[in-house]
Amino acid sequence: MKKTFVAVTLGVCLSLLSPFSIAQASSPVQGVVAHYAKLVHASYSDALSAAQRMDQAINEFLTAPSNDSLAKARKAWLDAREVYGQTEAYRFYGGPIDDSNGPEGRLNAWPMDESYVDFVEGNDKAGIINNRKQPITKKALAALNERDGEENIASGWHAIEFMLWGQDLSETGPGNRSYEDFVDGKKPNADRRRQYLKVTSALLLDDLRSLVKAWSPGPASNYRASFEKGGQESLRKIFVGLGSLSRGELAGERLEVALASQDQEDEHSCFSDNTHRDAVANARGIENVWLGEYKRPDGEVLKGPGLQALVAAKDGGLADKTTRQIRASVEAAEGIQAPFDREIVGGKDAPGRKRVQKTIDSLVEQSRNLVEAANAVGIKRLTLVQP
Repeated sequence: MKKTFVAVTLGVCLSLLSPFSIAQASSPVQGVVAHYAKLVHASYSDALSAAQRMDQAINEFLTAPSNDSLAKARKAWLDAREVYGQTEAYRFYGGPIDDSNGPEGRLNAWPMDESYVDFVEGNDKAGIINNRKQPITKKALAALNERDGEENIASGWHAIEFMLWGQDLSETGPGNRSYEDFVDGKKPNADRRRQYLKVTSALLLDDLRSLVKAWSPGPASNYRASFEKGGQESLRKIFVGLGSLSRGELAGERLEVALASQDQEDEHSCFSDNTHRDAVANARGIENVWLGEYKRPDGEVLKGPGLQALVAAKDGGLADKTTRQIRASVEAAEGIQAPFDREIVGGKDAPGRKRVQKTIDSLVEQSRNLVEAANAVGIKRLTLVQP
């Protein structure tokens, strides 16, 4: 892929407020912050559990490669993405996921130059896998990730996606990598392909475990403990996460860029054609935080004080308007059809392009609502800029 990935600061420019002490934070603010931390921990825990199921399916596939075992591994990846996508509302403010040592770049960086990892159409010898002098270990892949270029993705969800689906060379469906790519004697370096997929999945689990640990309740020295004491500053971070994902990342980087270029290379999960579901999961993650509600994969619903209740106490009309707009964004994203790379092509009035544009417009409007909502609860210097 040929597009430069914009880092986590895309679309948001902040004038930081000085941290507030616990004494300055109101009890309702503390309640919202504490419940948010609970949602974050539950979401990352669920993402880890889903990734562990994916890892098990991948290992079963690698033990006995077949069309059936590959299909099960792909399904497990898709299921795990539904969970992980909702956690992206917890980014963009220098928390454990994306501070200077955070794993976000290893977990979810994109777009990916496929030839950095494995063979591509026209080059059977490309990539790390086909260089037998290159060790394939967790340490090596972490070091290779984004080395000498942001498209040089060597780890994370999209590296795993590429290994499971291969290049998407179809206009009507996803990639169609053969299971025989992993079978000795069928494709050169099949042993290294198996090793690469196994190690990449294991590295992803390590990174998710680090996030669960950072947000776990109890430890006095982890990130959650300090976040829960942050009062109004922690509340500001929550708004930063939602506003940045709404405008800069989801509406901007993930939808507007692709709509403008009409290029398959600019879609998020291009190998699996899962981009439409990525958008839904991201939009739902924003709604989870706003409402203070999160439905876990097992059906349990966590409920508590969210931003909506806090804003409603100051301006009920604004809270209702924002709630409706956020719901409209989820519904608009659900209207985007697969494959996404067909939705973005054609003239301005093409049905697919109109569906994507409707989602963008709703997200842009909700980002404005979120700025108003932040102002209503005393956060006056929060500024979201155009991506």
